Amino acid sequence: MMMWNFMVAVILVVSVSTAPATAETWRAKVTAFAAENFKHPAWGFSHSQRDYALAVSLAAADHVTLDDDVIFAAAYLHDMAAFPKWAEDKKEHGDVAAAKIDMVLADTDFPTAKLDAVRAAIRTHMFTRDPQTPEARYLHDADALDWLGAIGIGRQIALVGKNGEKPTGPDVIATLEKQMAIVPPRVLSPAGQALIAPRIAEEKAFVDALRRETDNLSTF
Repeated sequence: MMMWNFMVAVILVVSVSTAPATAETWRAKVTAFAAENFKHPAWGFSHSQRDYALAVSLAAADHVTLDDDVIFAAAYLHDMAAFPKWAEDKKEHGDVAAAKIDMVLADTDFPTAKLDAVRAAIRTHMFTRDPQTPEARYLHDADALDWLGAIGIGRQIALVGKNGEKPTGPDVIATLEKQMAIVPPRVLSPAGQALIAPRIAEEKAFVDALRRETDNLSTF
């Protein structure tokens, strides 16, 4: 009996040690890559984290099932080409990022059959684009909503030039006001649309107060 127990233990150890890698392997690589390389106050690692969480939340509210592999990879890598190391002059950063995700996902256990779906979501993540798949649609809406409300304010103000270069304070407030007009019509999902009014209200309240307190931005 003792010999039998020993043989079973050996078999179990071998089985565990030779088991195939889990899906967490590629997720760990993507997360580490984004955390290390995407350092920007407006579209860095934290923005990717928010986009993923919000996309999943919006889809759940709409009772839409997303492929979590696709939405995770797309959310964390969609702004890859917004950074100089991967950017290409005169090319839209979503298109470039979609073409370069293999640099991160190659040699991992990411399902290759899903790569095209990730690329499609990344290409259309900007609010000016027209997403076609569920994952693309909810990434698109999450990304658009991240430009509205308190977080939209924070992201824009983080872009102000430190030494007086553009964009200036008034420049980013003008951008906020423009985005409050052009972004909401491009949010497509019912759950996303439900978040527009409260985000616009808090953003407008901030801009109105700032204008009052800075003599219509002349001292901002």
